[in-house]
Amino acid sequence: MPIDTLSKTFAALADPTRRAILARLASGEASVSELAEPFDMTMPAVSKHLKVLENAGLVARGKNAQWRPRKLNAGPMKDADDWLENYRQHWEERLDRLDAYLTDIQQHEPFNPDPNQQDIPS
Repeated sequence: MPIDTLSKTFAALADPTRRAILARLASGEASVSELAEPFDMTMPAVSKHLKVLENAGLVARGKNAQWRPRKLNAGPMKDADDWLENYRQHWEERLDRLDAYLTDIQQHEPFNPDPNQQDIPS
């Protein structure tokens, strides 16, 4: 059974090195050696990260003579964002209900920040 695109995207984004590579590619295409510069890892390790990103469709390999630059393909991230949007709406609705509930409580009960302090009549 093949892994769906969304699962590949989230798996690729789960690693901080791969997220850093994507952040770098957001500013323009780069060679593998340029992408490897900020990391303390071997070129084969960087290549493995790039392979995961390519398999997820997040990075495309360009062809420019001997130079094979990598470039960002943000399409799969849009799909992930669309999926997450449903949950963002869900949590916003829940937080709005909580806010309304807390507002209602505050209007009906005076707030006493120190439960040990007794209300002193005026």
